[in-house]
Amino acid sequence: LIIIFFQINLRLILVSGKTKEFLFSPNDSASDIAKHVYDNWPMDWEEEQVSSPNILRLIYQGRFLHGNVTLGALKLPFGKTTVMHLVARETLPEPNSQGQRNREKTGESNCCVIL
Repeated sequence: LIIIFFQINLRLILVSGKTKEFLFSPNDSASDIAKHVYDNWPMDWEEEQVSSPNILRLIYQGRFLHGNVTLGALKLPFGKTTVMHLVARETLPEPNSQGQRNREKTGESNCCVIL
């Protein structure tokens, strides 16, 4: 019996541009990843050390990942490196909050006119 563990290679990039690669399971959530990175903080990231794993946030394809989102749910490819940004931020923006604010400012609505 051969058991194969599928792992996802993540290359995490800090705001400073420093990078580090980590291996994770598809079952790992964004919160799990933040805790693992915090507990295994790379020595060459010493200047960027944060006070708690709870403020580490992952950004994938321009979107913040909420804590319970797993890598498997993102359908990340096995055997390839996936790049994510790692930032320190106390809170996450509400989903679509930016778009809602923009609509309020411009007075736009979601309806359309058919001529």
